[in-house]
Amino acid sequence: MSSIRKEVLLDGHPDEVWNVVRDVGAVHRRFAPGFVVDTQLEGGARVVTFANGHVARELIVDVDDEARRLAYAAVGGRLTHHNASFQVVPEGDRTRLVWIADLLPNELAPVIGGMMDEGVKAIKTALG
Repeated sequence: MSSIRKEVLLDGHPDEVWNVVRDVGAVHRRFAPGFVVDTQLEGGARVVTFANGHVARELIVDVDDEARRLAYAAVGGRLTHHNASFQVVPEGDRTRLVWIADLLPNELAPVIGGMMDEGVKAIKTALG
């Protein structure tokens, strides 16, 4: 199993960043605009459309306000396993955002890692 970890230091206060991360239906407007172009909520999942045309159904596993952690799992498509999380970690008045994805098959790690790199750029632009 491949595990990919991305971290980005953001200028926003942790409470403000968490408010955006936990808004699972507004990824395309608040969290990663340009990287994600649409988000639709369907029951306990969201359907995310990326700028490259890829569409993913992501089950929302947990939104933990105390830990400031969002966990989700992509289902369907070429991945046989995918779970991921975002965690908001305070660093004074700034925020470290930690994004971890575990996936199979391993051969897709470069593709997912590249998408995560693009996502981090969009997040940094949106949240500073």
